[in-house]
Amino acid sequence: MKTLVNVLLVTLSIGSAAAIRCYQCSSQTDPKGVDNCGAYKAFNKTQNIAIECNSDESHMPGSFCMKVVHQSPRGFIWDGRWRQVIRQCASVSETGVTGVCNWGVYENGVYWEECYCVEDECNGAPGLKATSFTALCLAVLLFVAKIVS
Repeated sequence: MKTLVNVLLVTLSIGSAAAIRCYQCSSQTDPKGVDNCGAYKAFNKTQNIAIECNSDESHMPGSFCMKVVHQSPRGFIWDGRWRQVIRQCASVSETGVTGVCNWGVYENGVYWEECYCVEDECNGAPGLKATSFTALCLAVLLFVAKIVS
């Protein structure tokens, strides 16, 4: 039964995203004083173009979108917090499911958040949300797993 649950989780993470389009940027590569990737200001979808994840333009091929945020604790550097955002295609998520955000704090105090989604241009949103279908399937999987165990 555990194998069945794992297969269903992988199937959900792939979803119907064969030709998904995601935003691709990194605040690390922004010119000084410019915030193209939305680290400090709202992400501007008109300034950025979503790319097809399985095209030559994609830095990383994949079947869903990903947004990663790193933020230092206050006082980490002399002028306050720094923040880093990466938006890209992805093919593997830590949890095996999409439509969720995971977060935590590294030992050095840096906050991290990783969000995965399966809709076109979904990694341009300020906070990623699970689709109704994904949420329903995840709830059914958890219910089945609880019954079996």
